[in-house]
Amino acid sequence: MTSTVLNRFNRSVRQLDKVFVAIILILLTLAILVPAQVSSSLGFMVKNLVLVSPFLLLSIGIAAYAQASGADNLIAKAFQGHISVMIVVASLFGAFSPFCSCGVIPLIAALLSMGVPVSAVMAFWLSSPLMDPSMFILTVGTLGLQFAIAKTVATVAIGLLGGFGTLALMNAGISTVTFRNPLRNDAGNGGCGGNRVRNPKPVVWKFWPESERRQTFWQGARKNAWFLGKWLALAFLLESLMLVYVPNVWIQTVAGNGSLLSVVGAALVGIPAYLNGYAALPLVEGLVNQGMAPGAGMAFLLAGGATSIPAMIAVFALARRPVFLAYLGFAFLGSVTAGLVYSVLF
Repeated sequence: MTSTVLNRFNRSVRQLDKVFVAIILILLTLAILVPAQVSSSLGFMVKNLVLVSPFLLLSIGIAAYAQASGADNLIAKAFQGHISVMIVVASLFGAFSPFCSCGVIPLIAALLSMGVPVSAVMAFWLSSPLMDPSMFILTVGTLGLQFAIAKTVATVAIGLLGGFGTLALMNAGISTVTFRNPLRNDAGNGGCGGNRVRNPKPVVWKFWPESERRQTFWQGARKNAWFLGKWLALAFLLESLMLVYVPNVWIQTVAGNGSLLSVVGAALVGIPAYLNGYAALPLVEGLVNQGMAPGAGMAFLLAGGATSIPAMIAVFALARRPVFLAYLGFAFLGSVTAGLVYSVLF
């Protein structure tokens, strides 16, 4: 009897949403330590959620439309033709595809198991987690159109760097055997998650006459609304605390001048501190408002998206070590370069 109760309790704990629990725990901690901050932080969170809601609703609709229409099945078309064309198309497609750093792993496994050149896959692998239509819209809502466009350009550039950089390494004879067989022996082929690559289905742009696709749309919309809403709520809550308890002078001293050191530092901090691409946007907005150089914020977002701890674990579990190190190297180099260029231009 006791073991049954414990098993049920353990299942209930595992089913709890960790982001929602984090929000509740932060508010409870504030209620105990600084009760006056609770209403202030809640007000800040709600106010900013309302302000960003038009961008949030649009991003939810676009993501749900991609799911319902099957637009994400177009991925197979990115890996056809000459290798140079493949790299360019893969970089562009990755920047506009709705795949996160971990969700893209089955697709990568399927592509590599099918013999798609690793240089083209590397381009898609790097650019995919850094930008997508939903993230672009939310970036416009938090950091502005200029920043969103610059991050999109940087995303494509990092994909190109990784793709052509991998091709150059192979042509130079560096780890050629490994790059031609990049998957670990136990990595598999992407399972059912890679079916959209192996067996692409036609896209139905006008999906609404089909009841099953309409249902997919609304299910996707609800799922995306909950996912984006909870992460943004947590981010705005953390931003409210950051604005109160992190002195502006610290941020201005560490990352306020857009120098090489500050940009590299922001990229390094992005590796352990990056929680989620959507949650990172309000946090970077708050840091920039407190004095962080926009170039450092750019490096944080780019490096964090590609080299966050969950993303690195997923890549390490899938690819052989030289491929893993190449992925990290191109991601970090591209992120720092993009941050420095953005600091100089803007």
